[in-house]
Amino acid sequence: MKLRRLGLAAAGLAGGVVAGDRLLRDAAGELEPALDATERTYRWRGMDVAYAELGDAADPTLVCFHGINAAGSSGEFREVVDALAETHHVVVPDYPGFGRSDRPPLRYSAALYEDFVADFLAEYESPAVVASSLSAAYVARAADDRRVTLDSLLTICPTTVAGPAPPKTWLRELLRAPVVGTALFDALVSKPSIRYFNADHAYANPAAVSDDWTDYQWRTTHQPNARFAVASFVAGHCNSDIDLGAALRTCDAPVTLVWGRDATLPPLSRGRDLADEADARLVVFDHAKLLPHVEHPDAFVDAVREAT
Repeated sequence: MKLRRLGLAAAGLAGGVVAGDRLLRDAAGELEPALDATERTYRWRGMDVAYAELGDAADPTLVCFHGINAAGSSGEFREVVDALAETHHVVVPDYPGFGRSDRPPLRYSAALYEDFVADFLAEYESPAVVASSLSAAYVARAADDRRVTLDSLLTICPTTVAGPAPPKTWLRELLRAPVVGTALFDALVSKPSIRYFNADHAYANPAAVSDDWTDYQWRTTHQPNARFAVASFVAGHCNSDIDLGAALRTCDAPVTLVWGRDATLPPLSRGRDLADEADARLVVFDHAKLLPHVEHPDAFVDAVREAT
């Protein structure tokens, strides 16, 4: 009898988690494009990858890769794309598993994203690139393997590690689990959690984040299959094993590092060391953390134009 009651309680709990998650996804609704731009689709390995396109196609191409995080999307560049499009043909993809791109239940990895970056960039002739956080490592890998030719590379708080190292496969599988994983993921990407990350790590001035943008971040994390790419990220499977300093040093294109002085993940001290290792230019933004392009868009646009 006790086992029967326990089984009924577990079934009821599981049903509650599933029903609660369904209500959250219904509340999130269909996700609209993060950027006011022409949206196109790049077909890659059976997936539809959404990307925004702005500016004159006759101008030099600038590809912007958003960082990998729980609420990552092309919207990371929302404050700068219009100004960048005045001088460049700007292309901003949503990575597979994020934003408006397809989100199949894959075991996402750095290797997969490195291949995606290399293949996507190969569609353009010597593009300039802006790469945020882990994306910098993926672009550096593509350039180091001579799979792409770049005109220039500007990285924003570049890193190779944004999760546990070595990766924790048990954590990835836990977050992928149908009931327990769903419950844990919904807690991880709740609005209070998103606000905490924004205030603690992303922005020196949390007022730079509007309620509308926080709502968009929450909604993108509650799209169907949203937890699978995030599970790999949180567990460290999106970390890159590249020697970033060496790869940037041997890059055939000029390299610029952009850092927020108040950044902690990674800190500015890492930026100085990396700039020395890569023999690259370092641009530091005061009163900024991981996203200086959001907090100081005009100055960031100037930095991009100087680098390209």
